[in-house]
Amino acid sequence: MPAAPTPRPPSLTERTIEAVRDGIRNGTFVPGELYSVYQLADRLAVSRSPVREALLRLAETGMVTIEKNRGFRVVLPGARELAEIMAVRVALEVPAAAHAARRAGPQDREALEKEREAMQQAVLDGDEGTFLLHDQHLHGLLLNLAGNSRTIRIIANLRDATRLVGMSTIRTSRSLEEVYAEHLPILDAVEHSDAEAAARAMHRHLESTGKLLLRGAATENDDVDRLWEDYVD
Repeated sequence: MPAAPTPRPPSLTERTIEAVRDGIRNGTFVPGELYSVYQLADRLAVSRSPVREALLRLAETGMVTIEKNRGFRVVLPGARELAEIMAVRVALEVPAAAHAARRAGPQDREALEKEREAMQQAVLDGDEGTFLLHDQHLHGLLLNLAGNSRTIRIIANLRDATRLVGMSTIRTSRSLEEVYAEHLPILDAVEHSDAEAAARAMHRHLESTGKLLLRGAATENDDVDRLWEDYVD
């Protein structure tokens, strides 16, 4: 059997994208503030070319806006943008959960169980950051079982685009324990190879998350239920 190919190291552009995403996650980059391309390039010890390319790719996801000759700003998505994001997540993650239920083997279930245990421990510790990290890992494992690496990258970008809003829903609208509980029917369905139940449970989870995100971002002119129906259902 031929040896597996050596993974390609990330390019300077990919490293820059990840650095900006990390900065959004940990609060280094605050929505609305103007940041310099030059300063980011100096911080990462790279030229301005990969920084500009990275920002163009992030702008395509809606995570940043670029101001010519000035810099970039992190964008906090509004209700309509969130509805569009959740429509993509539902379209990709619901069938992925069904595929995961069909394909999961013993090692896959063990990996999912480890993430579930880590999420449960984070609930007990009241550690929101760790909880969200393992939440993302769990969703990534389910997407990986569906066998589409491009989907994993798309969802990672979309989750980052909603991360600031999503963290506020945990603080104001539901507890870590409630979010954790929403994942259990998904994992139970995967454990029992029940594809239809896995898809239904994932849809319920995403709908719960999505509508809370929309309510957190909605203005008085936004009808959350109507937005959900128009963009997602």
